[in-house]
Amino acid sequence: MHEPLYSAREMRAAEERFPGFPATAEELMERAGAAVADELLRAFPDARRFSVVCGTGANGGDGRIAAGRLRAAGREAEETDDHGAADVVVDALFGTGFHGAPRAEAAERIERINGSGRPVVAVDLPSGVDASTGEIGGVAVEATLTVTFHGRKVGLVVAPGRFHAGQVVVADIGLEPGPTAILHATTAILDRVPRRGAEDTKFSAGSLLVVGGAPGTTSAPVLTARAAMRADAGYVTLAVPDKCLAVAESLALEPVKRGFGWTDALETLDSDLERARALAVGPGLGRSDEARALVRALLERTDVPVVVDADGLFGLEPVTRRAPLVLTPHAGELARLLDTDSEWVGAHRLEAAGRCAERFEAIVVLKGADTIVRAPDGRAVVCDHGPPSLATAGTGDVLTGILGAFLAKGLDPVDAASAAAVAHGLAARAVAHQTGLVASDVVDALPSVLR
Repeated sequence: MHEPLYSAREMRAAEERFPGFPATAEELMERAGAAVADELLRAFPDARRFSVVCGTGANGGDGRIAAGRLRAAGREAEETDDHGAADVVVDALFGTGFHGAPRAEAAERIERINGSGRPVVAVDLPSGVDASTGEIGGVAVEATLTVTFHGRKVGLVVAPGRFHAGQVVVADIGLEPGPTAILHATTAILDRVPRRGAEDTKFSAGSLLVVGGAPGTTSAPVLTARAAMRADAGYVTLAVPDKCLAVAESLALEPVKRGFGWTDALETLDSDLERARALAVGPGLGRSDEARALVRALLERTDVPVVVDADGLFGLEPVTRRAPLVLTPHAGELARLLDTDSEWVGAHRLEAAGRCAERFEAIVVLKGADTIVRAPDGRAVVCDHGPPSLATAGTGDVLTGILGAFLAKGLDPVDAASAAAVAHGLAARAVAHQTGLVASDVVDALPSVLR
């Protein structure tokens, strides 16, 4: 269901478990350097000249061993910062122990690598990237290919580090697997999603109440409701303000529709709330005082899992509740929840998701190319199966519907959030036309990836 993502500390622990360590550290370095050389020869079979940029630590040692292996294979491999004659540049400056910002001399060497105009292969991870967080304190190598050892590092998967890694190849150097605090969700997580059984009714298969919509944005909760049904929910009620009911009726066929007024919304929705096993609140709801009050009332007065998205996050304050709460912000929405700016969130995604999870006592799904699921108990899962085509309006509403359906089926909320993010990404990838993809395309592709 999950692949481990290693921090610097967890990699040190894995190395220390190697038989005979630290006396056998040189053996590990030989294996690492040989793996880099082998991948360089495989990836660039026509390259004759390699320039290798080495630091003073173990990463530099890996690079020097790789250079020796390349020379033994009949190639030219020189330890230099002059890349004018090189076909490929090898970055072996910093390893997993690096954090912060490079000093001036190292930053200049990184700039020379990035300005070489040659393919760049990073040893273990691009220099300047924090292995444990993906954060970048200054300049960082922009790699074409990264050859990493034992397992992928957190910094190769979490932004902004992931955008510097290029293609990632994992080389086995003989270390035993170890526990990691951060996991990567694989497609096998979808096996945890309950399927309808012979004894199920439409209600036991997953009954979800979707609350959203405002004039001009009624399509948002419609997408959420349609996505929930395509994610195999058995019964979906779509509740929108009275002014939006006619539009909802025309756009959504299968969900039950319910109109409500702001002054008596809870009374109107009483029977729907009793039937629902989960709620999805916020898509297209608007940011009025009435909308904010309804969101809070639904959180305070219900004891089923709730996923809050989009407008439901605007002005949200922590609420004490017994049942699980899932928040699905993008970087800008998370920045508002933490009273900071989206640039800081983008640069510190793991920390930002963690702060939000702790403040709201909620599972936070920080959306992006590296969607992060963070629980208040510290569990963290990275889900990065989505293509760039998901960067279009409405796809977040679709994710909310999938997640709501999985919660309504009784799935553990962290698993539900992880599985929803994976299904969302795979459905987008399954659409034949990536250019011009729209949110409803993702909805229509969901059954094919949930089979």
